Amino acid sequence: MLNLLHQIVLTPAHANLRYRTALTLYSLILILGSIPGARQDIGQVASGLILHSCAYAGITFLLFTGGSGSLKARAVKAVLTVAAMGAVDEVIQSFLPYRHGAVGDWLVDVTSAIVAAAVMWGMWKRHKVA
Repeated sequence: MLNLLHQIVLTPAHANLRYRTALTLYSLILILGSIPGARQDIGQVASGLILHSCAYAGITFLLFTGGSGSLKARAVKAVLTVAAMGAVDEVIQSFLPYRHGAVGDWLVDVTSAIVAAAVMWGMWKRHKVA
């Protein structure tokens, strides 16, 4: 199944697009998260834990599959990038009067990135996907 997914979506030809998509999604997180009341509205649909986990795991997937280098390098770069992204997000929130930055949210971001990168690394290694 992974080989079919790889043939359709995860080709090296689309790596740059996946990487740019990760950056675009992160920008949307920052922009939409800065709109007054938007966080409260989406909070009625999903908790902060779910939102942070899904968003940053998805970004990790895109960074890992859009990155270059060995599997280890791709995993480390994806996790470190998400750690920096999450930190910037929380710092920006701390400057907004209707939001607050939280170390706990950042830890969820980093944990999600570590888990996602580990899963991707394991799947790529097991199935020998380039």
